[in-house]
Amino acid sequence: MDDSEIEAIRQRKVAEMQKQQQQGAQAEEAAQQREQQKQSILRQLLTVDARDRLANLRMAYPDIAESVEYQLIQLSQSGRLQGQINDDMLRDILKQMTPQQRDIKIERK
Repeated sequence: MDDSEIEAIRQRKVAEMQKQQQQGAQAEEAAQQREQQKQSILRQLLTVDARDRLANLRMAYPDIAESVEYQLIQLSQSGRLQGQINDDMLRDILKQMTPQQRDIKIERK
């Protein structure tokens, strides 16, 4: 291989890396935009107390919080929510979503 071929390969690699970097930046920007839209919708749906409760839930159980957020957004977009959701309503929703645990009592004889 002569120097011109090596230089051509190097330039193609650099161009490919730049393209991948641009695609990664675009994907990150799109993800940020979706998150901003989600937060905007939730700001309209939830009262301040309910948003605080959801933020606390997100810190402890991020998967449950995300599931609740998407369900609330879907309910809103389908028109099944009337007005804002307060803290008590959010608690009721969370109770319905979390599986009921059975009490296990061990009796010794």
